[in-house]
This record gives sequence, C-alpha cells and structure tokens, in this order.
Amino acid sequence: MSSECNVPGGLSEAIPADEEVQKLCDQVKADLEEKVGKKYDEYKAIKVSSQVVAGINYFVKINVGGSNFIHVRIFKPLPHTGGAPELHGYQLDKTEDDPIEYF
Repeated sequence: MSSECNVPGGLSEAIPADEEVQKLCDQVKADLEEKVGKKYDEYKAIKVSSQVVAGINYFVKINVGGSNFIHVRIFKPLPHTGGAPELHGYQLDKTEDDPIEYF
C-alpha cells in the first residue's frame, strides 16, 4: 500500500486496495462480523485511504456482495509495538460511489 498524504495526519487519496490491504481486512473480519451480527460470504477490499498517526489508520471500502459495501477503519500499530491490526470502526449500507471519509 503506497498511498501518500500531503497533509500530516490527514487522509490520503483513495486508491485501489492491494493484497496487503486485503490481508489487513481479513485479520479483522471475525471481529467485524461479531460486532454487526452478520457473516459475510463475500468480503473484498476495493479501495483504501490511509492516515499516519502513531501507526496507520486504514479506511477501506469492502464489497460484501453484489452492490453492498461497507467501510471499515483498521488501526495498524507501529511494528516495534508487536501489536496486531485492530478494527476501530465501521460504516454499513455504503455504495460503490460513496467517498471514503474519516470516521
């Protein structure tokens, strides 16, 4: 994932999600499904924006089947902490055209 932001702490421009982003999304899928009370058979990262903080916040648009999308915020701590990526938020009922914004 190489999307860069010109404003410190701001969100980068949304770019197509790559394999690294899909892996992050896969790591928080069970937590997301538990929180929303729903299982997703289809779960494909489509676009991503990032924000550098004390780690990286990833804001990801995920296709969860047909024309159904969700947005998730995943926090990936700095490598030296040894921490795993965490689900920090989600938005349901999104469309393919909804912009990825901070939440």
